[in-house]
Amino acid sequence: MKQPFVPLLIILLFLSCTLFAQPDRWQQRVKYTMNIDMNVQTNQYKGKQNIEYWNNSPDTLHRVFFHLYWNAFQPNSMMDVRSRRQGTIIMGKDRNGNEVADWDPRVEDRILNLTPEEIGYEKVSVIKMNGRIQKTKLHETILEVMLDKPILPKSKVIFDMDWDAQVPLQVRRSGRDNPSTMVRYTMTQWYPKLVEYDYEGWHPTPYIAREFYGVWGDYDVKINIDGSYLLGGSGTVVNAKEVGYGYASPTSKGPASKAKTLTWHFVAPNVHDFAWAADPEYKHIVRQVPGGPTINVIYNGQPSRDVWEDMSDAARSGYKNDFNNYVQKWDEQWETVANAAVTVLPYIEKTFGAYPYKQYSFIHGGDGGMEYPNCTMISGPSLGTAFHEWMHSWYQGMLGTNESLYPWMDEGFTEFATNKVEEYYRQQVLRKALLNNPEALKRSDSIANVKPLLQAPNYNGYFRLVKSGKEEPMSTHSDHYNTNYAYSNAAYSKGAVFLEQLGYIIGAKARDQVMLEYYRQWRFKHPNANDFIRVAEKLSNIQLDWYKEYWISSTKTIDYAIDSLWQSGNGTNIRLRDIGMMPMPIDVKVTFKDGTSEWHYIPMSLMFGEKPAEEGQEGRKVYEEWKWTHPTYEISTSRKLTDITSVEIDPSYRMADVERKNNRLELKW
Repeated sequence: MKQPFVPLLIILLFLSCTLFAQPDRWQQRVKYTMNIDMNVQTNQYKGKQNIEYWNNSPDTLHRVFFHLYWNAFQPNSMMDVRSRRQGTIIMGKDRNGNEVADWDPRVEDRILNLTPEEIGYEKVSVIKMNGRIQKTKLHETILEVMLDKPILPKSKVIFDMDWDAQVPLQVRRSGRDNPSTMVRYTMTQWYPKLVEYDYEGWHPTPYIAREFYGVWGDYDVKINIDGSYLLGGSGTVVNAKEVGYGYASPTSKGPASKAKTLTWHFVAPNVHDFAWAADPEYKHIVRQVPGGPTINVIYNGQPSRDVWEDMSDAARSGYKNDFNNYVQKWDEQWETVANAAVTVLPYIEKTFGAYPYKQYSFIHGGDGGMEYPNCTMISGPSLGTAFHEWMHSWYQGMLGTNESLYPWMDEGFTEFATNKVEEYYRQQVLRKALLNNPEALKRSDSIANVKPLLQAPNYNGYFRLVKSGKEEPMSTHSDHYNTNYAYSNAAYSKGAVFLEQLGYIIGAKARDQVMLEYYRQWRFKHPNANDFIRVAEKLSNIQLDWYKEYWISSTKTIDYAIDSLWQSGNGTNIRLRDIGMMPMPIDVKVTFKDGTSEWHYIPMSLMFGEKPAEEGQEGRKVYEEWKWTHPTYEISTSRKLTDITSVEIDPSYRMADVERKNNRLELKW
């Protein structure tokens, strides 16, 4: 009779270990129920929302905050003044000799010139907590609510809010009547959104330029709008049969009825934001991933001249420099986005983690590419942009790092993942298509025909940043960078290099395991930089705190060099020199006249461990650690000096050495 307790004990022990493997970090929780009445004649709307808010923290809250993002789109706002200040910072000259200012070309001084009918605003008329009216104080894009009674730990309150808003003329991310897309409404950052309270406290970040951070929760949104408008957004359309437009069935292209207005009912579970877009000329493509989500592609029926004019000469040449050819391929390009999404999702989930939602929508709108839960706003059918914004679903959507404090953990990680997805697509689709078309293969110089170093553009972006003298530590708050240039290259390029270079330090295989384990442990928990580093340390058994401090908290650079070679008995000694201020482990490849080669590996003293031999490095020689205080280090080979044809530090080019010229020495005998 006692035997059944043995397997039960084993099960309990297993569950205990699994629980201990998961980080314990409390999260606030919210549920929004909204009703929106949109007037497409005045570009104004009225909103009501009921918010259930769970204080899962150990703290008593005496006030709460809400984001009112659209108040930034008014003359003399913080966003306006900062943008005009950036316009006075000259970064250099373009190839035509014109001065290049640091401002975002999408914003420039446009906010200053908005008329009263073109500005954006959100005006909260009343807010109640548990039925009692609360006092408020407006701080432009932040609404402070002084609570009459505190919210106790482990308790729930209900807020009710009425507000009026005006959709701004498209300036940045959101708005109406963007000439480059001809989309009527891009509704992003459009409602009073509860500010996140986490283990670091409140985050009432004003809307200056970037970024977004929110409370995970459930959204139930009803939007009443002119019946001729097709909508796309976060979440699932639960009344698809009532609205039509391809949601109930891919063959139902128009509205389900001729009603003057339609009510669109969206439900989005476990997300930290809700976005939508609307246009009477939208088209809707639907694809179903086998065993996975529905893919919606929603786009305006024809491209604008503005998009064509903004395209590069190389891109236009693909359409024989004829705008009409571009128009004829317009529908086909959006079909390609839908098909590509179905193709790459299995690879994404295998490499970076499962996509847990029922749908994803690529929506034509915004001013470039901007990510939101379950959807993205993209200004055109660029696959690179579509892949990038979709990968944000992992690092901005599910992992939800505070982008204001750690923008590189979203943009950089997303950029790294995007490059991997693009390469997969090149191999699976583009290369195969070219191989089946000899004439196209003959004349093609496209990315499908060449396998580049995946992260090369990001390394080049980082190197340009270093040479510019504008670099700031990646620990800088997103809004507090001195220049937009420094922010962009740090968040995107240097952030992506962080991961590729991590593969150099611990091994690419271990790094890939880290990415999956990071997703498993930290999704829906707002991880910070140290949380990621600890996952990498545990999986690699290598200390990495030094890497975080040097790469993220400083602007120190890497520069290793081959110093000298000399004959020593029957062998050869090779001296390496550390010129830079950031220490690294070193891979060295020595190649000989007979075509053979040797790998030499030197761990760095702060690692307290070593990288396993990677593919092609079998039989490498491992040395004692290089003390980071010592400027030189010697390695040796048993081969004669005259046998050597080349010595190279990091032939993989993954170490971000700012001076590659001294990394390789060729001997011509």
